[in-house]
Amino acid sequence: MVTRALVLAGGSSPRRSELDDAWPGWDESIDLVVAADAGALLAEPLGVRLDLIVGDGDSLGEAALAGFEAQGVAVERSPADKDSSDTELALIAAAGRAVDEVIVLGAFGGRLDHALANVWILAHPALAGRTVSLLDGRSRVRLLSAAAADVDGSTSPAGLDLVERPGDLVTLLPFDGPATGVTTSGLRWPLVEATLPAGFSRGLSNQILAADGRAPRVELGGGRLIVIESTLLGSDP
Repeated sequence: MVTRALVLAGGSSPRRSELDDAWPGWDESIDLVVAADAGALLAEPLGVRLDLIVGDGDSLGEAALAGFEAQGVAVERSPADKDSSDTELALIAAAGRAVDEVIVLGAFGGRLDHALANVWILAHPALAGRTVSLLDGRSRVRLLSAAAADVDGSTSPAGLDLVERPGDLVTLLPFDGPATGVTTSGLRWPLVEATLPAGFSRGLSNQILAADGRAPRVELGGGRLIVIESTLLGSDP
């Protein structure tokens, strides 16, 4: 059973040492590695073995694709003229194999429109109910969606634990409308049942406090929230 997948997108590749320092365990128990076209080139420097390449192949080229196929990597080609990005297709391919968690590398760097689209893909219906994290050497981006109501109409807040690293920054951005019932713990500026309306920057650059034995956490009562963790590891003092 595939439970944890790694998707390699075509953006800038973080160094493995950065990932290991910032997000320990990021590559543990990976059952499936899927590349979105030129994301296949990230595999060797990161020391991971590809299982599948998805996309139109225009960035890799025929010779490179043939080389990967000769190594036993499966290839799922798509037309060059299509409505979905190669990264979206790679995520759908991973979701179609019933994974519980997806780590995405190479989602950032290069063109701004591609980076924003990769964040927006977190809301793709195929990813509902799965934990999806966009990682680079400095940032982790996740989408937190409010829990659905139970049969009796009651709900419990949805939540995400944050990395326990004092001084790191946390930004909370409402995704497609107001985020309500936002409550945080372990952050310098706490929020309690707060509403974060779209178009305002109130959730920008909060800060992880010194560890107190509990993981810092953000909870959400209604709506959707982009949660961005930014580590200061490696920054100049």
